[in-house]
Amino acid sequence: MPKLAVLDIGTNSIHMVLAEVQPDYSYKILDRFKDMTRLGDGVFTSRRLSDQAMMRGLEVIRTLVNLARNKGYEQIEAVATSAVREARNGGEFLDHVAQQTGLVVRVITGAEEARLIFLGVQNSVALPEKPTLVIDIGGGSVEVIVGDRETVFQARSLKLGAIRLKDLYLTKTPPSKGMLRELEEAVTAQLKTGLGPYKTKRVEQIIATSGMAGNLAEVIHLQRTGRPLPQLNLAHVTEKEIAAMEKRLAGATLKTRLAIPGLDPKRVDTLLPATIVFRILLELLEKSELTICDKAIREGIIYDFIQRHHESIKAERDIPDVRKRNILALAHRCHVSETHALHVAGLALQLFDQTKPLHGFGPREREWLEFSAILHDIGYLINSRQHHKHAYYLIKNSDLSGFTAEEIELVANIARYHRRSVPSRKHDEFDALPGSSQQVINVLSALLRIADGLDRSQFSVVQQVEVKLGKPVVIAVQASGDAELELWAARGRSDLFEKVFKRPVEFVTANQDDNGT
Repeated sequence: MPKLAVLDIGTNSIHMVLAEVQPDYSYKILDRFKDMTRLGDGVFTSRRLSDQAMMRGLEVIRTLVNLARNKGYEQIEAVATSAVREARNGGEFLDHVAQQTGLVVRVITGAEEARLIFLGVQNSVALPEKPTLVIDIGGGSVEVIVGDRETVFQARSLKLGAIRLKDLYLTKTPPSKGMLRELEEAVTAQLKTGLGPYKTKRVEQIIATSGMAGNLAEVIHLQRTGRPLPQLNLAHVTEKEIAAMEKRLAGATLKTRLAIPGLDPKRVDTLLPATIVFRILLELLEKSELTICDKAIREGIIYDFIQRHHESIKAERDIPDVRKRNILALAHRCHVSETHALHVAGLALQLFDQTKPLHGFGPREREWLEFSAILHDIGYLINSRQHHKHAYYLIKNSDLSGFTAEEIELVANIARYHRRSVPSRKHDEFDALPGSSQQVINVLSALLRIADGLDRSQFSVVQQVEVKLGKPVVIAVQASGDAELELWAARGRSDLFEKVFKRPVEFVTANQDDNGT
């Protein structure tokens, strides 16, 4: 099943999840990694990522990418959010990431970030029929999304992230009353604008995602019960508890805050602004409770990947062999007639199996023949004239995962010689190959030429072949109708077979004797 690594380069933290998509289009998280890199520290006042932050970020990304690849995760979906999006040197940072890891990071808009967050929640929580508001407080931005089980009604990205608010308003700890008042006014104004028509009781519930919400819930639960929170997902905290925690954080020094049970030391300066945002949101919507969801943007990216790759996941489920799956995918991309391609492959394999005493090849060569037969007509994508040569070019230059360069060269050559001229030392690509590879191409393309001829009409008239290995080699065909066109085409394609095996070929229908034509 598909293995997917999701790398979330956030303002506050860099996360990676390693997931495996299941046959039923669900997924299983196999591992999670997180580093609170604080990439966005200072970026919202200077509009630049600091050199130190970029070095920290690059080191973490390099480590996580290497870890994913060492575990066999070739597919890595990487996104960056507000800090990189808003920094003047964000592009420079992503260039360094690409140079050092080969990873192309997608910088997503606030609207796309909101959509992905809601997608993660929507597929993880049983939402009520009435609208739900989801809030995700990151380091740089706050995503506010209103939707139900089926639809997103509104998605807004607000510049109220915890690091941003800390940098802009809370310049000392504990903050002054003036700082807190200015912060509260800014948060209230933006939330009122962002909520739009959802300022009343039209919203059934409020769900909070992200590490800020999770850590706040952990601290409050410890304070409430004296025990660690047993499960983060669907935990509840009240507006009164949030307001009390806000008051406690606002009046505390850094040292006092660090002594609060459960508080993440790396959030010692950002949990207060996040708490203020939660409290004001609840007040504006006249709600008394916040529900926590432990799924957000990373899970949304996984669901989005599943939706976008539905067909390829189905193919992987139905065709577990990665090599054959990639061959069929290439044929599909090139708009090959699947019926003809698979029928020719089937006839070619019948010929291969029944002529084994002549060629002596095994399973590896049999597979190459099958793959070449499936791809022999992909050159039509470029032009019908000389489509056999175009087939060679397309196969040679396609990204066929699971194949060595030598195998791709063999498959490309076998497909190239399915018609017209036979393999020749006059052809540079063929002449450059070692003698053993040339022999494989000669034999397998000889079989493919005949198999292709036997489906000349592309109506699968010839169903089965029976080969009698004598001098001549007699190929008896079992047909569902008039097969004269197929027999004529196969005779015209038997030249290479006769040259390779040094014996003539005769074609008969199954109800004829061996001397019939």
